[in-house]
Amino acid sequence: MIPAFYQRMNPRERILAAIVAGVIFFLLNFYIWGKLFGTLQQARVDLAAREATRNAQNVYIKERDLWTKRAKWLDQHQPVLKSPGEASTLLDQVKQIAGKHNVLLENPAIGVSDATRDHQSVFASIETKSPWPPLVKFLYDVQQPESFVVFENVTLAIDPADPTQMRGKFKVARWFAPAGK
Repeated sequence: MIPAFYQRMNPRERILAAIVAGVIFFLLNFYIWGKLFGTLQQARVDLAAREATRNAQNVYIKERDLWTKRAKWLDQHQPVLKSPGEASTLLDQVKQIAGKHNVLLENPAIGVSDATRDHQSVFASIETKSPWPPLVKFLYDVQQPESFVVFENVTLAIDPADPTQMRGKFKVARWFAPAGK
């Protein structure tokens, strides 16, 4: 009943063969259990992601009327891009608001951003220098919902030369209705 190769082994070889078989058995089990626990963990992550998605969908369903009203309002009020010259109009508007709040504008530049599925935009890049309170009022006045002006990029820092002054770099954009609307 015992295989011939096993009978030919001396006791030391039998112990060594048992140890090798035990290590192989242990490593194989370790690999299999690792895969099982990894799969279980991935299933938990997937379940959590699906629950989060479902919760978000439930919120959208509950707020459907609100989002429908907002979409309708956007269709009625979002301006249409007539020409890339709208960027200079945006810069003039930003300069006017900055003057109103005593915010110093430096290095103004204008440009046209890429169009997306939701909007087209023109932008103005500016740098500012002012105390904190006027800067906050400036930011509030520039970004009003009816004007469709957004800050796409903002960098603020305390002026190293004067700690009472704030330095800011802004990319201010006006969003227009997507092409074809």
